[in-house]
Amino acid sequence: MDIKEVLKLADELVLAQTNKHLNNLQERILRGTWEDKDYQEIAQAVNLSEARVREVASDLWQIISKRLGEKVSKSNLRAAMERWQIALFSSNVAQYVRNSSVNFCGDNKHPQNLPTSHPPQQEPSSPQQTPTLPQDLSEMPELGAFYARTGELETLQTWILQERCRLVALTGISGIGKTALAAQLTQQIKNQFQYVLWHNLNSSPTPAELQEKLTELFSEPEDSNPSATNTRRLPLIKYLQKYRCLVILNEIHNLFSSGQHAGQYKPACEEYRALFKEIAESPHNSCFLLVGWEPPREVAQLKSPNSPIRTLTLTGLDPAASRQILRDSGLTEEQEWDALTDRYQGNPLWLKSVATLIEESGSRVTDFLQNDSIVLPEDVRDVCRLQFNRLSEREKSLMFVLAGESGPVSRDSLLEKGRIPSSELPNALQSLSRRCLIEKRDNLYTLLPVLRQYIKGL
Repeated sequence: MDIKEVLKLADELVLAQTNKHLNNLQERILRGTWEDKDYQEIAQAVNLSEARVREVASDLWQIISKRLGEKVSKSNLRAAMERWQIALFSSNVAQYVRNSSVNFCGDNKHPQNLPTSHPPQQEPSSPQQTPTLPQDLSEMPELGAFYARTGELETLQTWILQERCRLVALTGISGIGKTALAAQLTQQIKNQFQYVLWHNLNSSPTPAELQEKLTELFSEPEDSNPSATNTRRLPLIKYLQKYRCLVILNEIHNLFSSGQHAGQYKPACEEYRALFKEIAESPHNSCFLLVGWEPPREVAQLKSPNSPIRTLTLTGLDPAASRQILRDSGLTEEQEWDALTDRYQGNPLWLKSVATLIEESGSRVTDFLQNDSIVLPEDVRDVCRLQFNRLSEREKSLMFVLAGESGPVSRDSLLEKGRIPSSELPNALQSLSRRCLIEKRDNLYTLLPVLRQYIKGL
């Protein structure tokens, strides 16, 4: 769609809902949104405060949402409008076929009989009359710069679209790029599904609350009749079997308890264990993508080479992508970028943070590479604190031992330190590995350099 089509269609939607045409400010907001401008840029262009632009935009999204029958926001406006255009065209074609005797295989001597995007003397169809592909991506972050995760994208697409995996966990340490990758993936494959939902688990909803949210989205139009909702709504698994659905649950670690080993549910979230197990083991056409610092234990327990369950753990970016981050951050001294990338493990958040610190402090890259110590920007320190505070006491003890080592150590060497009983060491190592806080190579364990520096400072 071009901007003229967007404005025309939006004007029809707003007119049908409010009996008023788009005003100048609403039109400028739509233009700016379609051109990927943020609210601050739009506000500057119209010489109004950002707060005023946000207020008018919020009202506009609500008007369009009511007309389209799905939640529309700045982040998903483009997809919503394009789906509506497709639905209108499909509806018009169907109406034309019903009312015409056209021969699609031959005679095209009468082009005036071909359907138009808006049939004459016909008002835009209501959401109940027009087929749509419901997608609630209002909680998905806007797509920003995306750095060289082509291989990971292809892997996830293969698992979800070709191998029809039912449960996929995308894990990695904070800042490694999980959410950005999940958003990019969702944007690329969303039209392969009948229903799509992105939900951030910041508030740790109960399983019942989450299932209610999902079944509301998946219910057919007639199921949404207020008088029939309680009696006609099906169990969640029935919708997953009936339709091809994609559900992205972001920040899955918020379901798990602090002070426990990885994947231990909070008491109020314990029923998620049964929910994820049912999703993994029951035959259906849908996929749940779980994104967070650590996977549910069910994923690790149920996955096997031939099962429809997968886990992808992200590691640091390759040198080329890391250099691009540093270039975009305005750093010079390109000859030192690879050393800086190695020290900060190619973690996008860590690289952006240290680049900002270098720029704002008037330092040079070489100043940060003069000795073996690692400078921790405050936001990196905060992230390390959050992850460290989630650990069990056994895990914290093991982290202190590993921080005191200059290189990789074996399991036997860890036992000799005497800090952790032999019966507890395997569980602690497994938990730290699932949290992506330690690395294992050739049966030797080591701590990420940034985490080592953080722990030494405690």
